[in-house]
Amino acid sequence: ADSFIVVICSLIRSLTIDNLHILGDIFDRGPRPDIILEELMHFHDVDIQWGNHDISWMGAATGNRACICNVLRMALGYNGFDVLEDGYGINLRPLSMFAERVYRDDPCTCFLPQILDKNIYDAVDPKLAAKMHKAIAIIQFKLEGQLIRRHKEFHMENRCLLHRIDLEKGTITLPDGKEYPLLDTNFPTIDWKKPYELSAGEKDVMERLESAFRNCEKLQKHMSLLLDKGGLYKTFNGNLLFHGCIPLNEDGSLKEVQIYGKTYKGKELYDVLEAYVRRAFFAVDNEEQRKGRDILWFIWASPNSPLFGKDKMTTFERYFIADKATHKEVKGAYYHLLENEEVIDSLLREFGLDPAKGHIINGHVPVHQGEGESPVKCGGKVIVMDGGF
Repeated sequence: ADSFIVVICSLIRSLTIDNLHILGDIFDRGPRPDIILEELMHFHDVDIQWGNHDISWMGAATGNRACICNVLRMALGYNGFDVLEDGYGINLRPLSMFAERVYRDDPCTCFLPQILDKNIYDAVDPKLAAKMHKAIAIIQFKLEGQLIRRHKEFHMENRCLLHRIDLEKGTITLPDGKEYPLLDTNFPTIDWKKPYELSAGEKDVMERLESAFRNCEKLQKHMSLLLDKGGLYKTFNGNLLFHGCIPLNEDGSLKEVQIYGKTYKGKELYDVLEAYVRRAFFAVDNEEQRKGRDILWFIWASPNSPLFGKDKMTTFERYFIADKATHKEVKGAYYHLLENEEVIDSLLREFGLDPAKGHIINGHVPVHQGEGESPVKCGGKVIVMDGGF
């Protein structure tokens, strides 16, 4: 009887839902995204518009080390060991041993995990988790600095911050010229003559972690699902579905974005970015594959990315600077033009849709329902949702 009830419920659900659209961020929105993906693999008709957190995990799965650090940093910061160890079997022992050795006498106060969900299995000591959290964050800042300096065309030099630290004064001077005291000045792995170079221990940790992500059969199977059923956007029933924002200028015109020496905008920008994502997984040419891997991080963090769309990602500031004004991330033009019907009509036309009938259905955008905000915008032409699991 129990088995029959389970099967009949699944049948009813399948008959009720013709098409299931996922508007991004399966990852980092709960303790076990791997379980959700296993369920989706058996769903009869599903499509996935990649979210910025999905893209970060996709980058990690290709071996992009900055993305690997980002995935681990967020999991460690929110006590998310379940998905790493139990979901995907990622061995964190090399990182924990390195962090315990290097940060042994460091309380790592700024890196204590936020306990949102208690781990189902063995809980990790918060003090050790904080050391691991700090270790991977410092490695991430180094690797991102390397990546930014390798790709001048990303125009993100203002996110290279380690060389701006004055250790004697215990301060940092941000790109705007203002100096701020640091909440933490213990950086034992940074060579101040070459601040973005990994130490020998950090290199060893990253080699092991990259191998773990690249060779995780279950993770690669889930990436195949995201690639087979997903993309950066989808047009369906005359509607445009995507996660994030369309890069726009303040006047509502399409913003031109440089990708590897060429400029793109609108639908063409989405298409070329998606093509590079797929090259990260499938390209035979090593250079094209590397470009694809690097573009996954660009999509995660760039102000010109349709999945981010803020002026900067202030990860470093939130850890190390008390002044909350430095934590602010200013949203791009798209977010305050959602109610402009002329702009929305032009965006629908850009993707080959009829503005008289079509809608934009937009993941990622938080709806402050408690403040009376409606998810329906622009007279019903735009529906927004922060559709995480």
